[in-house]
Parts: sequence; C-alpha cells; structure tokens
Amino acid sequence: MKIRCITCFFDPRAGQQPAQLDLLGRFIREGQALFAGAGIEVQTTRLATVPFPQLLDGPDPAAALTLARGLEGEARSRGFGYLSLGPALPAHPWSFDLVLPILEATQSVFLTGMVAAAGEGISLPAVQASARIIARAAQVNGDGFTNLRFGALANVGPHGPFLPGAYHAGGAPAFSIGVQSADLALAAFRGAASLAGARAELIGRLESAAGQISELAGRLSRAYGLEFMGMDFPLAPFPEEWCSLGAALEALGLPALGLSGSVAAAAFIADTLDRGRWLKVGFNGLMLPVLEDSVLARRAAEGSLTVKDLLAYSAMCGAGLDTVPLPGDASPQQIEGVLLDVAAIALRLNKPLITRLMPLPGKKAGDPVEFAFEYFAKGGVLALPSAALSGGLRGSETISIQPRG
Repeated sequence: MKIRCITCFFDPRAGQQPAQLDLLGRFIREGQALFAGAGIEVQTTRLATVPFPQLLDGPDPAAALTLARGLEGEARSRGFGYLSLGPALPAHPWSFDLVLPILEATQSVFLTGMVAAAGEGISLPAVQASARIIARAAQVNGDGFTNLRFGALANVGPHGPFLPGAYHAGGAPAFSIGVQSADLALAAFRGAASLAGARAELIGRLESAAGQISELAGRLSRAYGLEFMGMDFPLAPFPEEWCSLGAALEALGLPALGLSGSVAAAAFIADTLDRGRWLKVGFNGLMLPVLEDSVLARRAAEGSLTVKDLLAYSAMCGAGLDTVPLPGDASPQQIEGVLLDVAAIALRLNKPLITRLMPLPGKKAGDPVEFAFEYFAKGGVLALPSAALSGGLRGSETISIQPRG
C-alpha cells in the first residue's frame, strides 16, 4: 500500500494567492516527510483549483493560456508535480474550446469536461465537445499520450484526489488523499478460503491502513489549518503483478477477467468497499484503468476484456472507463456514444464516473501498446464497438436522467 497522491485544493479567487501557495508547498513537504517516517511512500503531490471557467471573464484564449501557464509555474515552484484546473462546464460552453489549447501549451496541467451532473442531466453539447477534444488531443505529439490529461466527468463532485477528476468547490484550501491499494486486495483474496473470508480480510486491511493514514492526516490538518476532505480507496493498481486489481479479481476464481463471472466479482469488490469505514471522498469504487494494471492490459491485448465489459463493471460501482487504448481512427462521433453511455450509468445509478479514452494514432484494434511511462503497462488496443449517433441522441438538449428510487 502506498499513497498515490496528496491533492491540495486551492481557490485563486480567495486572495492572498502567493501566501496560500507557499503554505500549501510547506504542507506537502511536511506531509511527505511525515508519511515517509511512518513507512508510507507518497508517490505524487497535486494541486487542484476551482473549475477554470470560474477564473476567466469569457472565451479569451490568451487569458486562458496565461492563467494555465502561470498556475502551472506557481504549482511547480512549490513542489507540486501536477496541476488540475478542473472541468469545462456546460453553463460556459466556450470553456470546452479552451481545453485543447491549454493542453497543448502545458506539460503537467490536467483538465476535464463536465458532461453530466445530478439534478441537471446529461448535456449533449458537452458530450459532443468532449468527444471532439479526445479525438483532437490524440493528434498532439502524434502519440495519443495527451489524453492522459483529459477526461469527461459524469456526476463527479469536488475534492476527489485522483486526476484528472480533481477540482475544488471553492473557498478555503483543503486536501484529500488517494491510495494505491490493489496489493491489499490481492493479498487478502489469495489467502482466503471463502468469499466471506476474503471480504472480511480486505475490509480489515483497508480499515487498518485508513486508520493509520487518517491519524497522520489529522495531525497535518491541525498543524496547517487545512480541512481534510477524506480518502479515496478505489484499489488503485500499479503496473506490476504484485499490485494488480485484475489479478485480485481473478484470485476470486475467475479464469480470466472478461469471462462470465467477472461482473459478479466486480460487484463483490464494490460492495466490500462500500462496507469499509473511513472518511470517504472521490470514487471509493472499482477502479480499472486498463493501461495502469498489468493484468488488465494483458487481458485487453488478448481480447477477453472489452469496452463493453468495462461499461458493465462501471455499472457495478466503479470509477468509469480509464486509460482505455483505442484505435487511432476513432472519430468524435464514435466517441460520443461511449461518453453518453457512461454518463447515463452515472446518473441512473447515482455514482461518480469518469471516461478517459486514449485513441492512438496509427494503431488499430489488437495492435500492441507500450509507453515509456512508469504508471503504464504493455497492452493492446481495444476495439471500439461504436458508430455515429443520430436523431435525438445527437441533439442539443440536456437530458434529465433520474436515479432509480
């Protein structure tokens, strides 16, 4: 178990910007040292702001780039590895047009597009705009990697620690913690004689880890006057066998993830996470980032794990479709259908989901995938079972989707 990220939340509108950023810089340095002293590695530190349209007066690309570059530099100078500027918003449709220029002009800035929100519905224009961003971002640098820094959000609230979905609700600074813990699930399941035993063992391991993290986070919160928003335990993996959530799912008895029984295994883990007791923020669901997990990446390359499978697992309570490698010729019209499906699941089942798709230029379904990036495993391109939508599904409405009572 490691801390994948400590994410600090910052509102540039609140005033005293340099002083607040200096405080947050000291906070993360002491936080890293405090957790390291307890034997817990902190892999990354991240800064997230309020949604960037709230920081701009309108659709001015020059102002947007100045804002993004300035905050990126300020964050880097304080020791933050990554910066999230939050989502483009349907209420500010021009904000979607600024996402790609910001991605092109920066190296460590993450952004999202809010395509669906509880009480508001699914914005079809936001779905269409996000699909265009994904298709065009794939061409930046010619390798598809820029889409690591963009995702479409559906029913995702503020203060979750994982990127690209992190953003601040506004006001005073705060922080949350994202945990890499697929290894805890793998250890719990491999040694269990029954599903009941596996559940009890995993809950025990997670609650023990959460208690240790919570105690240290509380000390930091009191010392710096920052509100601790909570922890996200989505059983995040690392691309090696010892920390694979795919391997943990298969340890429950699956011959291979993607075959029949996989939905039941996903539901079992999601239900187990729901039963855990800790201060929760973010997803706290089944996180299956294809390229970040060695077993998921291998099953995708073999063809047993498909985009439709990932959608089904999201319905069991997950984090959505994450780091999914797709054919390079995937069109915006094809991508729209995937975003729309995820948004509908998020609202109908009242859960936060993200869609982070990675079309890879020059590659087709079945081709191998390999990036020189420590958080990615070798994998294969998944087929995209999608065609252009038409009729009402391609309109300009905001669709009301109520959660099932």
